[in-house]
Amino acid sequence: MLTAKGKKVVRVTLTGLGERYHLANAKIGLYTHIYDVVNTILFEDLHDVVLVGHSYGGMVVTGVADSLPSKIKRLVCIDALLPNNGESTLTTRNISISERLKQMSDGMTKDSLIIPSWVKAGTVPPKDAPHPAKTFLDTIWLKNRTALNIPATYILTVDKGKQPEEDDFFFFAQRAKQRGFTYYQMDNTSHTPERSKPKELVELMLPPKK
Repeated sequence: MLTAKGKKVVRVTLTGLGERYHLANAKIGLYTHIYDVVNTILFEDLHDVVLVGHSYGGMVVTGVADSLPSKIKRLVCIDALLPNNGESTLTTRNISISERLKQMSDGMTKDSLIIPSWVKAGTVPPKDAPHPAKTFLDTIWLKNRTALNIPATYILTVDKGKQPEEDDFFFFAQRAKQRGFTYYQMDNTSHTPERSKPKELVELMLPPKK
């Protein structure tokens, strides 16, 4: 849909996930994923990038923006973690998400991979792959203050029948507002709006109308 609107779309698969699951191991950390994206931007010589992060991807794009602020035109965070300097996924002060991840870690494999509890045995690809636990434990260190000037959008999704305050990512939506992000709310949709409401999501990902 974005391509049809004339946008060049580059999808980065993070190490150990998706079709790169065969590379999964206990050493993969947050900065492995940050540099997956950093190096894609550098080696593909991308400029004026609209950098999109979903869920845990908020940790990744925050680190990428801090590393390459001159390459980033705008950030788009979709139901995403939004860390402060010195935080990790498990220490972002969002209790509901931290507790859920800790519960999921009970099913960790010997290779320190967290198995998504919602993926049923026998499910064939494409499916959500086990996630390297170290990425949730690593601390993000933000050093480049110019990254704070990058225009940004935050999109909060709210499940049907729930209030925004009940959403796991409401905490980060409020943090985004405090940082001056353009804010949108998608009601009656799931945590994966790219599946449940793709058309609406694409419109919100485009530059804000003046």
